[in-house]
Amino acid sequence: METEKLKNINEFEDKTLLIVDDDNPFRERLARAMEKKGFKVSQAEGVKKGLDAVKNNNPAFAVVDLRLGDGNGLEVVKEIQNSNSNSRVVMLTGYGNIPTAVAAIKQGAIDYLAKPADADDVEKALLANPNKKADPPENPMSADRVKWEHIHRVFELCNRNVSETARRLKMHRRTLQRILSKRSPR
Repeated sequence: METEKLKNINEFEDKTLLIVDDDNPFRERLARAMEKKGFKVSQAEGVKKGLDAVKNNNPAFAVVDLRLGDGNGLEVVKEIQNSNSNSRVVMLTGYGNIPTAVAAIKQGAIDYLAKPADADDVEKALLANPNKKADPPENPMSADRVKWEHIHRVFELCNRNVSETARRLKMHRRTLQRILSKRSPR
């Protein structure tokens, strides 16, 4: 059953892959892993560099983070689809929700993965038959991990201000401080 859905990168003539993500260590790690899998990888760290890379290379595959330091990754997805409608684009995000997933698919993404996605999940999403339903992830984030990620994301967006974060999350400040002091769940 798995062989019906998943193609091999060697079945594609154009193996170019653009990774657009402002998380440098994650992007570098993913790029190395995808090169080992047979992709010809180029990288960009923001919307502007991503758009330039699309104009110069016109990639067959792309992995684009939704929120980038200089804008929204959907702009890059739209440009990729305008330049090559056969491109296979996977959207990545650290905080997935239904409206952004719908927007990504409408712009031309074939799948939508929550961070931290590993290279195997990304490869499966890029090479899967777009007409078939995707398999569930091998190691999905636990509910505790998703909650922890969301709390830390809001904390960062509030410039690490505990009181403001607690107010926005509608929780007691001391409860938030206890959560922030603990390590991330698996």
